[in-house]
Order: sequence, then C-alpha cells, then structure tokens
Amino acid sequence: MLHTLSIRDFVIVDVLELEFEPGFTVFSGETGAGKSILIDALALVLGERGDAGMVREGRPRADLSAAFNTGAEAAAWLADHEMSDEDGGRVLLRRTIDAGGRSKAWINGITATLAQLRELGDLLVDIHGQHAHQQLLRPGAQRTMLDSQGGLHDLTASVDGAWKEWRAITSQRLRFETDARAVEAEREQLSWQVDELDALALKPDEWTTIGDEHRRLAHATALLEGAQAAVESLSEGEGAIATQLSAIVHRLQQLAAIDPLLNEALASLEPAAIEITEAARSLNDYLSRVELDPARLTAVEARMDAIHSAGRKLRIAPEQLMHELALRRERLARLQESSDIAALRAREDAAAERYRVAAQALSKRRAVAGTQLSAAVTDAMQTLNMTGGRFEIALIASDPTGHGVEDIEFRVAAHPGATPRAIAKVASGGELARISLAISVIASVATTVPTLIFDEVDSGIGGAVAEVVGRLLRRLGETRQVLCVTHLPQVAALGNEHFAVRKLTDDALALTRIEKLDTTSRVDEVARMLGGIEITTTTRKHAKELLSAA
Repeated sequence: MLHTLSIRDFVIVDVLELEFEPGFTVFSGETGAGKSILIDALALVLGERGDAGMVREGRPRADLSAAFNTGAEAAAWLADHEMSDEDGGRVLLRRTIDAGGRSKAWINGITATLAQLRELGDLLVDIHGQHAHQQLLRPGAQRTMLDSQGGLHDLTASVDGAWKEWRAITSQRLRFETDARAVEAEREQLSWQVDELDALALKPDEWTTIGDEHRRLAHATALLEGAQAAVESLSEGEGAIATQLSAIVHRLQQLAAIDPLLNEALASLEPAAIEITEAARSLNDYLSRVELDPARLTAVEARMDAIHSAGRKLRIAPEQLMHELALRRERLARLQESSDIAALRAREDAAAERYRVAAQALSKRRAVAGTQLSAAVTDAMQTLNMTGGRFEIALIASDPTGHGVEDIEFRVAAHPGATPRAIAKVASGGELARISLAISVIASVATTVPTLIFDEVDSGIGGAVAEVVGRLLRRLGETRQVLCVTHLPQVAALGNEHFAVRKLTDDALALTRIEKLDTTSRVDEVARMLGGIEITTTTRKHAKELLSAA
C-alpha cells in the first residue's frame, strides 16, 4: 500500500507531501490544475523514463520519493535483491532527475536501476491510464490484454521462442540454397586449413615451450662455460670463495670464545657459507644435465620453422594457431551441417512442429481466457447502462507469427439482439470508456497488486452510470487501496478520502497545490464539480445529498 508521496520541483509542483490511507481515495480539480501530475510523479518513481522537461523551471533537479507498506511478493523481491529495510515491512523508493536530464534512483537508500524500479513497481502498483479505452482499438493491445488477464506470459514466451528458432533455421536453409556456391567455397577453404593445422599436431602452449627450449640449446656453450666458471669461483678453483669463507668462520669461532660480541658477525657468516656450498652443488647438478646437442637443436629449429610457416600461410600469429584451429573447426562443422539440405529440412520440420505444439497450447488457453473475460465484461456492462449488451472475444485464424496462429478481436453488441462486431467499428466513445473500465476493474480483481490507480478512466461516462462506476471502485477499495483521478462528482462523493488539486498563479508562476478535504470543504468541492465555479445553494444541497448517500 502507498503510504506517502513526496514531490519537490516537479513540473509545476514546488513542494508536496501527501499521506494516504487504505480504501478508495479520489483526486479532483479543474482541468489543467495538475491532477495527473501526481500519477506522472508516481510513475516516475516506479521506473518510467523521464527527461529534463520534468524539472520545474529554474530548479537544478526534481526529487520524488514514495513509501510503501510491502506485501509478501514485494518483501520477497527486496530480500532476494538484498534491499530490505530493518523490519522488512516498508520500502522507500526515490528518484531524481537533474536539469540535464540525468536520472538517479534508490530503493531503501541503495542505488538501483530503472529496471529494478519497474520490477518492484509492478508488485506494488497497477496504473490504469486515462487513455486506456483508446488502447482497446489496437489489435496488439487487445491481444496483450487477453494474454495478461489469462496469465499466459509463459506460453506466449514459449511460442515466441519457438517461432524465432523456426525462422532462424528456415533462413539458414534459404541462405544456403541462394548462396550454395559461396558456402561450398568457404567450406573447402576451411577444410584444407583445418587439415593442415591438424597435420601440424600442435600441443597446448607449444610455441612458448619450444621457444624456451630453443634459447637453451642455441646458447648451450655459453651456459655451460658460465656455470663452470661460477663453480670454479665458488668451490673448486684456487682461492675459492667457499674455502676462504670457511677459514674466516673457523677463525672467528675461535675469537668469539674470547669475545662473544663476535657472535653477531658469525650469525651472518655461517648461513652464507652454507648457501654458497648449496649454490655450488646446484650448479654442478645443472652442468650434469645440460649438454651440447646439435641434433636436438636442428630438430627444434625445424619444428619452429614449420609452425611459423603455417602461421604465415594462414596469416595467423604462431601463438594463436591452436585457438584459430578450434574456431575453424567449429565454423566448418556449421557449414557442413548447413550444406546438408536434407538435415536442414529435417531440423526445420522439427522446429515447425515444436512451434505448432506451443501455438496450439496457447490457442486453447486463449479460448478459455477469452470465454471467461467475455462473460465477466458482459456482466459488468449490464450495470454500466449497457443493458442487454454483450462483449465477445473472437480468435481469428491467421498465418503463424511470433504471437501465435490467431488474431484477437474484441467485439461488442451494444444492444439486445445485435450481432457483436469489431469494437473499433461500433462502439461510441462513451461505450469504449465503460467497457475499458469494466476490463480494468476485472483485471484488477485478478491481480495481487495492493495499490490500484485509475487516472480519469471514467471519462466519457456521466449520469447514473457515474454512480455505478463510483460504487464499483469503492467496492474494489474494500480489499485494495484504490486511488482515482476523476472529474465526476458522483465518483468523487463515493471516496473514503478526497483530495482537491488547485493551480495557483503568482507573479506569472504557476504552482500546483493539493489539500485533503474535510467535511465542509468536500461539500464545496463536490458542489463545484456539479455546477462549475459559482457554487449555489442548490448545488451545495445536491452535493450534500450525494455525500450522504455515499
């Protein structure tokens, strides 16, 4: 449930702090006062895209935040993303947009992406816009509405995935049939390249390993002479370091018996003598293993030349040959597979069958969902001054697409005995608005989202129907938090809470103000909605009657 909404320097709002209660809350005000700014601000906090034009003129940034009491699904989402607050029952969303159009967002003080705001927002709020009835005229919107109401997201995703797989294989086959000569030429080229590299029988990191060995073999004489000279100096030659150092240690040991202060020097010299002896032993071991091997040097040089020649021929660095061999093998396998028309067609047929199965499953579920939604909307139409009217969802067979094998068409018969026809052709603006409202309310009942917002979805409705709409929304508010921007006094009178939106102009600067109405001011606002700017005794009396009846 939405608990508070804070807006600062947004469009024509300077500072606004609102607290909300459960139940049915209405917002009213004159045209242009900024009623829908509230919805726009909340949508922005919930992850909608914004721009610099939303920042109040002359201000550095717009700052918006909304606090919600979380339900189970939202709490689980926050826990999964490690964004829960201390008690786990509240979430604070914040969004800023600066004058340059740059945006930042936070969830419980943790930096968040717009995608995360939208994911969480879908679990907190469901917004039905004032132009929802116009969407009913678009076939794509009708399909989306039916699939959403029927909970068919997984099936539609499966159909779309199967469609893409089928089309990809078909495109591969057509491409081969069109470019068979070019594909065959590439396949032949790759085949001899792979054969040549396979014949080379490269080992992992061989270029590096053989390079190291070549350096040792090529410099074997220098290595042997240098190591032998070091051994002579350390331990075997006349005046060897090890011999001299051993004599020094022996003499100092004798002197240290006289003066213990020499022990410190001995402590350094004794390990040094040991290290020199070990170094000489290591060098002798090296000399026993390294030898001049002209034959091995010749073999290594021949191997390096073969690898280098292969790299030069294929225009590949020697150290990249193993990697390129793997890439060429993979590409060759794909080409060999794609050049097998029979195999390609078999794969294409299998993909087509997977698509057919998925599409049929979707069609069956759509038929069930269409029947249920048709019945529910038809029932709702009877209470919305369309007695005897009928709503019907038709599934019309079509060529396969990523959306399935049928088009969705919303049809309506506005009068008893009339044949249902496409809604775009027979429904008036008022009828569209009423049908759209019925679908919105039905869809809202099916969802678990705790806060529902209706932004002037009652446009095109009036008279007795308006009261029916208000009671419909109020009944919905018994189980959900419902916020409604309305221009109808019959709807406004039925709200549990009522906010009035005013636009003030001061020194040519327009500002929006919103106040929560008490009993007296609410009568005046409903009277204004009934009679216009001038409130008369009659309109005030009528307003009191509406509020009393509610």
